[in-house]
Amino acid sequence: MDKKINIPHIPVLLNETLSLFKNMQDGYFIDCTCGFGGHSEAILKTFPNIKLIAIDQDIDALNFAKKRLEPVKDRIEFVHSRSSEALLNYKDRKIAGILADIGVSSYQLDQRSRGFNFEGETLDMRMNQSQEFSATDVINQYSVNELEKIFKEYGEERYAKKIALKIAERRKEKKFTSSKELAEFIASFIPRRKIHPATQVFQAIRIEVNQELLELQRILENSLKIANEGTILSIITFHSLEDRIVKNTFREWSKNCICQPEAFRCECGNNNAKVKLINKKPLVASKEELLNNPRSRSAKVRGVKFL
Repeated sequence: MDKKINIPHIPVLLNETLSLFKNMQDGYFIDCTCGFGGHSEAILKTFPNIKLIAIDQDIDALNFAKKRLEPVKDRIEFVHSRSSEALLNYKDRKIAGILADIGVSSYQLDQRSRGFNFEGETLDMRMNQSQEFSATDVINQYSVNELEKIFKEYGEERYAKKIALKIAERRKEKKFTSSKELAEFIASFIPRRKIHPATQVFQAIRIEVNQELLELQRILENSLKIANEGTILSIITFHSLEDRIVKNTFREWSKNCICQPEAFRCECGNNNAKVKLINKKPLVASKEELLNNPRSRSAKVRGVKFL
């Protein structure tokens, strides 16, 4: 794995993530979002007895990972799929660890043809290129109320209603065809901020196109279904909506008592915890990583061990 290859993406929180798996047993490790293989490569190097199941819905990323991990291909199964759908195929395996990095890769963000960034040549934002539904459908077909809802819920955008109304008004004359066009339009009437005025709207559109929050919830649910005693699950998130889902789920799983709050005394046996929290507070990027990879500034990672 020392063969030189041009890496288009830096894996975030790599050392922090590896620390969560330091006591991992032998068996299969499932990388739910293999991407360009950064975390997978580190896991394979650190744990020589681990076999890897590398899943990704982006075929370009998966093909790159195959080349990157060619020297250890005998230890890997590559799967082109939504990870939430693929996970249930491994109920009968001894699962040592599961990792999901819930974010867009630097490569995806930087490719103008993918439409994720403000200079995008298309209005796309699909992680899975075989999927038909794209950002074009959201921006040019959603009603004002639907646009306002996703901008508010997924982007936490304070000007959600205004932006939705302006988009609907503008597309009557000419439909939006690129992310650059949409970003410039939003910037023309939204006040300047520390971040680009279209940042939160773009986040909302991307989440809607790829059903990211639903996918995260399904990854959690299906990880619970296939985990063995001792399986370690770690999730990397990039914004508060994702982290809230992970934090609340892990907290519920770790409760010994599941009686209703109004119960006079515990009647459930007080031994219902499914997991043990490895870190109560999320791990975040070091100062060194922030300098080398500014995109890690919003990343958080949490981990649990199944009981």
